[in-house]
Amino acid sequence: MRSAAVPTRAGLMRPQQERSAATGARRIAKSLEGWYRRAKRDLPWRRSRDPYRVWISEIMLQQTTVRAVIPYYGRFLGAFPNVRALARAALPRVLAAWSGLGYYRRARHLHAAARRVVRMYGGHLPREDAALRDLPGIGRYTAGAIRSIAFGAPAPILDGNVARVLARLHGLRGPTASHQRRLWDETALLVAAAASPGDLNQALMELGALLCTPERPACGACPLRRRCAARAAGAQEIIPAPRRRRAPVEVTQALALVERRGRYLMHRRDGAALMEGLWEFPGLGDGSVDGLRLRPLELVAKLRHSITYRHITVEVRRARLLAEPSGGAYRWVAPDGLARLPVSSLVTKVLGRVIMSRTGVPVRQTTRPGVPGLRMTRTGVPVGRKPRPGHRVGHGV
Repeated sequence: MRSAAVPTRAGLMRPQQERSAATGARRIAKSLEGWYRRAKRDLPWRRSRDPYRVWISEIMLQQTTVRAVIPYYGRFLGAFPNVRALARAALPRVLAAWSGLGYYRRARHLHAAARRVVRMYGGHLPREDAALRDLPGIGRYTAGAIRSIAFGAPAPILDGNVARVLARLHGLRGPTASHQRRLWDETALLVAAAASPGDLNQALMELGALLCTPERPACGACPLRRRCAARAAGAQEIIPAPRRRRAPVEVTQALALVERRGRYLMHRRDGAALMEGLWEFPGLGDGSVDGLRLRPLELVAKLRHSITYRHITVEVRRARLLAEPSGGAYRWVAPDGLARLPVSSLVTKVLGRVIMSRTGVPVRQTTRPGVPGLRMTRTGVPVGRKPRPGHRVGHGV
């Protein structure tokens, strides 16, 4: 296969330059693939080339750390082991399995794409780039990852880790956003020269995650250290230039903890709101909504929570129910029942604080209800723990 030509200031490379670039790309690809096979982490999604499993892992890993994804990946596949199972499932069940992982639009896109794959491709993920990118939630990067890892196609990828590696390798100063065309050309040249396109792409991602990190890169252990232009110039700490982050916005939110016979009143967000369809504790201070009227009582907890650029100070107050809400957007839910509903990580945090205030037992707040780490009885007491003296079980407000 003839390698893609790389644009330069003078235009496309001449044939001799192109041959030289292809030779360099083969050497870089060989170094990367050899390093990857020796140094790669044993991650669950790397144990299979099944297209469905590759697809699920790539969607989960978007803007989410490997550490956060690992437990969700196994549970999600346990609930939806193949495309047809995911397509058959109701959306709320899919969102419940995704709860706590964030960026819930990814789960909605997965569900919609699975139904389209079953309808249009007989339950088999397509191999072609255009067909993959026509599915909800799959862009150029994700299509390249699926095609290279699952199908062995020489498809390039470019994410933040890969862009940083290549920007340093070629000494590209400034933000990587200003070099997108060049970076895509470079990764296309490398994957075309690779013995295993999937391993090459994963090697680039792994190198950026483990060694060529944004700060204090471990250049001494890098397989490309002798070829790296940024290292040769002593500029590895400043290449690439950091992208300008959106300024954080401080938000205050007041939530109501309304309890009746061991169950909590929960509200489902509507389709126009952030995190639509997720269940949460009702808000205070919004006046009467759907007939709901509450009287705030004592402060139960105060905590911090972040959603993208929003930094939220959350005040949780026990509340007395003055008027029952109407419609299907409200439900009384026992703590163990939350595992069957799509909820955000904020609900887990709040419930963890409530349990700790009652029992004196610290609860791991990063684990959502109903999974190991936060197993609870219907009364809100962690399984295996006795209520502390004075703890009232199932009291109404």
